Amino acid sequence: MVSAIQRVGPRVKPPTTYELSGPILDEEVEEVKKWIEEYKQSWPRTGITLISDGWLNKVSKKEFLNFLAYSQKGTAFLSSKDVSWTKKDANFYVRLYDQIVEEVGDKHVV
Repeated sequence: MVSAIQRVGPRVKPPTTYELSGPILDEEVEEVKKWIEEYKQSWPRTGITLISDGWLNKVSKKEFLNFLAYSQKGTAFLSSKDVSWTKKDANFYVRLYDQIVEEVGDKHVV
């Protein structure tokens, strides 16, 4: 959006902070919610593959695991878990993945 404003020049007034954090953001949130709902409705036909990755916040020393769903329709973020203070062994990962599979529905995971 900023690039488009720059190309047109100074005669175009950019959106205000209020517009970006209020109405425009609200519209985008609704659009994403609709896409996610359509995406979830495709799961019975296509199934999903669960994907996860981890990262460490070097400042706070917190560790996070992110979970995503991948299908033919695309990839969507599911959740993020703070795993900073947990013992990360096989049992931990089995319980965590069981929880994610239960949330999305085991019949959808391929």
